[in-house]
Amino acid sequence: MPKYQTLVAELNGMFSPERIEETAERREEFAPGQPFANVFERSPLHRVLGRYLSTVPYIFTETVRSVAHHALSTKPPTPVTFAWAPAYDFELTLWQAPDTAETRGGITVLVKSRYPDDAHPLATS
Repeated sequence: MPKYQTLVAELNGMFSPERIEETAERREEFAPGQPFANVFERSPLHRVLGRYLSTVPYIFTETVRSVAHHALSTKPPTPVTFAWAPAYDFELTLWQAPDTAETRGGITVLVKSRYPDDAHPLATS
């Protein structure tokens, strides 16, 4: 679990109000057809992410990539908060709080999955 929390923290840093303009300059890295793992800095955690993404249904990574690309394409870019929680199966929950006259809104992406070393009982070896 700490591995996933660390990866989520990296994404949250990239999409925070303080850094979102900088990340928006890289929005094409989140465009359709781009591998989602490529947006992360190269580190030992990058290998963890690659293994994790190989177990996640494609529709999940494509949805998260699409949300990120959309958020970076708005004017001004929309901050995104990412979260991970343990679950039996893969789950994805999205919500968006609209901007108001007083504050910026934002998007939240909650991904749920098994722990890194906990293979799903139906997974093929």
